[in-house]
Amino acid sequence: MPTSETIINIDTAEQLVRRLCQHWSHKFDVEQGEQSTLIRLPAGECELFPEADRLRVRVTALDDKLGDLKDVVAEHLKRMEKSGLLAVKWKDDKSSKAKTRHGIILLIASVMPTMAIISLVPVLPLLLREFASVPGSSFLVPVALTIPALCVALFSPLAGWLSDRTGRKKLLVTALVLYALVGLVPLMLTGLYSLIVARVALGVTEAAIMTVATTMIGDYFQGRQRERWVAAQVAVVALSAIVLIAVGGMLGEAFGARGPFVLYALALPIAVAAGFILFEPHVTAEPSSNQTVRLPYRSVMPIVAITFGAGLLFYTMIVNLGPILGLTGVISPAKIGAVGAVANVGVALGTQIFRKFDAFSAQALLAGGLSLCAIGFVGTGLATSFPVAAVFAVVACVGGGMLLPNLLTWTLRVLPAEVRGRGTGLWTGTFFLAQFAAPLIATALMYGVGGLGSVLVLYAGLAAIGALAAVVSARIVATRA
Repeated sequence: MPTSETIINIDTAEQLVRRLCQHWSHKFDVEQGEQSTLIRLPAGECELFPEADRLRVRVTALDDKLGDLKDVVAEHLKRMEKSGLLAVKWKDDKSSKAKTRHGIILLIASVMPTMAIISLVPVLPLLLREFASVPGSSFLVPVALTIPALCVALFSPLAGWLSDRTGRKKLLVTALVLYALVGLVPLMLTGLYSLIVARVALGVTEAAIMTVATTMIGDYFQGRQRERWVAAQVAVVALSAIVLIAVGGMLGEAFGARGPFVLYALALPIAVAAGFILFEPHVTAEPSSNQTVRLPYRSVMPIVAITFGAGLLFYTMIVNLGPILGLTGVISPAKIGAVGAVANVGVALGTQIFRKFDAFSAQALLAGGLSLCAIGFVGTGLATSFPVAAVFAVVACVGGGMLLPNLLTWTLRVLPAEVRGRGTGLWTGTFFLAQFAAPLIATALMYGVGGLGSVLVLYAGLAAIGALAAVVSARIVATRA
């Protein structure tokens, strides 16, 4: 979608934005945040970022209406400023040339971090058997499986900072190549500790891949088009888990515990495609401006905090699905696996619900996603039959599918382009930290509240409180508009 930006030097930016919002709120959807405002116009969207001595304006047009949209916004800004001396000079965004093929490459790249863990799940028993003679192997082997997630949590902020400083494309391609090389190393390893070291290195490359791929989606696409691609990213990652766990099982059956590691070689053709097809976003192609823009922590950190809570809800249901369904007395791996597949489809369904209602405020969508999570968690916590527990588990996953793209696009919306990598890295790291921490926190809570069922009910209550708070916040935002 065609995009253009302008920076207006003015000491009364906030007052100007307030007058424009009051004027347009009677006819158009106006969404006001702490440091930015989004106005949805018939020809596209207008985003306003007031600062102490300037106003940054970004317009994203539908189809070929960029020129009309720029004229309308500039005219109204001058009218609201009243002096008639306001200078509005637009600079078209070269990244608006992004096409479907660019988005597809980034979606495929986003699957790599998921593949690193999911593809090995079927061979976990084989790895436990292989390293049974190693002291502490019952703990260390699962750690080897999941430690890349912790590395993503720790190194994503650094990866985001590097992408802002050195550029996105080169870092992504390099990370994909290293991912493939490091991922294949365990085929030649025989020791458990060396395997863990290799998995740590793999996690570092995953941090770069996930952070940069998500950041580039934010660079390439704007407005509702960005929201659609972010929703597609969450859906593709969720649905890929169904395929990857099946393929990992087949490779493990055919070649043993090391079989699934050959999948990591898929990153090489993806790196080649990224090298030839992707282009460097204009904001990193012009790095001189990066020094003047700071990360808006006041706007980003509340969303990041909510993301950690949403991540705990999401991964508690995904990771503990077997034990949760086992509360009903059913421990059939086939049945649990089938529900797991449907649950991932539920996540994808949640992303489609987000896309359908993406015109709603972020706070309203947050309330909807948390409400579904609350219903799903209380249902699974109290269910006494397997089918009922399965239905409520899927409901919780649908809620998670709504929450994740909403929180990510909300973050991207408040980030200036110059520090988008750092902000996205912070979000990504927090989300993966929740993935790592979810089973640990749930296990710790079991001893305090009396079992897994009680933990689920507790989480349901917290999600319901969060949903009520989001409703109140959504009404405040609507009132300001």
